[in-house]
Amino acid sequence: MEPGTLSDGAQRPLAHPATAAAGLCRDCLALWTGAGGDCPRCGSPRTVGHGELRDLAIAHIDCDAFYAAVEKRDDPSLRDKPLIVGHAGGRGVVTTACYIARQYGPRSAMPMFKALELCPHAVVLRPDMAKYKRVSDQIRAIFRAATEVIEPVSLDEAYLDLSDGLRADLRPPAVALAAIAQRVEREVGITVSIGLSYNKFLAKLASDLDKPRGFSVIGRGEARAFLRDLPVRKINGVGEATAQRMAKRGITRIGQLQEMSELQLVNDYGRFGRRLAQYAQGQDSRKVTPHRPSKSVSAETTFARDLNGAAQLIEALRPLCERVASRLERGGLAGTTVVLKLKTADFHLHTRNRRLPHPTQRAAEIFRQARTLVEREADGRFFRLIGIGVSDIVPAAEADPPDLFDGLA
Repeated sequence: MEPGTLSDGAQRPLAHPATAAAGLCRDCLALWTGAGGDCPRCGSPRTVGHGELRDLAIAHIDCDAFYAAVEKRDDPSLRDKPLIVGHAGGRGVVTTACYIARQYGPRSAMPMFKALELCPHAVVLRPDMAKYKRVSDQIRAIFRAATEVIEPVSLDEAYLDLSDGLRADLRPPAVALAAIAQRVEREVGITVSIGLSYNKFLAKLASDLDKPRGFSVIGRGEARAFLRDLPVRKINGVGEATAQRMAKRGITRIGQLQEMSELQLVNDYGRFGRRLAQYAQGQDSRKVTPHRPSKSVSAETTFARDLNGAAQLIEALRPLCERVASRLERGGLAGTTVVLKLKTADFHLHTRNRRLPHPTQRAAEIFRQARTLVEREADGRFFRLIGIGVSDIVPAAEADPPDLFDGLA
């Protein structure tokens, strides 16, 4: 792949533009005014140069092949071997594949049998979630030394707001981020990739540009041009179904959305159209929120063998509804919409939902609604996975008015 381009052919922001207003050394943390290039202090080539480097403060940090990296750290004999972390067996899927394994094709969420067909010599380890959680907590503590405004996305990634007045590390945000990367490597023994921009959407895109051990910047000046040639799937919320719907209209690149009005996008895609219009122009009004409320609570299971009978599918729902209700009760939450998830034997995912007249946290009510949804979908197709959840989360105090469910089975 040519330097400066993404795997899909789109142009990435240049690491060392000739007109850069500032340069940063990722080794000695020197920050200087002028063009990029090798560090004038220590001579390191590991530098970042950008015209807006001093002005950007929203970051996305993503650990590189996190689970696999932790396992290689703990067992150096795995360092040069293709490693897959996941559950082996007929229904297992890949949780993480190291970068060596990825050269052969395995990717996260791929069925394990397919990954091993592509890379039969890979070492496979079962995930150790307790260990990964401990490592994640250690990394999170390093983040907090720079800012308390941290929005975790998962164990291995988070958004950080390093704006003036919010960060504890008084150095410029880019310097504080480079120092975070150094500390994670030195104290934790794994690497991270950093994306720096002026909003969450672009920071996330930037962190994916130069993995592993990357540090990429997307500024206001180039955002629109940078987005133009990217596929629409790069936009938050554009999944397979929406992308296919767009493709039927001939829309495959973000640049095509840039030429459409917000009104047109809202007419075509409902409320999501307004967000589409913003993202396409490089805008994102979402704040980095340290304590995000739960948006949904769910549970799912993968069958030992594919099922196609309504009675079997409904029976599999019972323990899942109990688990969802238990989690809602523990969290003091309730849900207003029941969401059914089904994955067919050929890996096509289907979701169906049903809005309730009142929020609930009762397993019986969740099951009653889910059962109706399953009965509509059980048309002879074979399914490998079923899941149930609730969304439109509210406090438990708003749930289950007295006597509403009297008489329900």
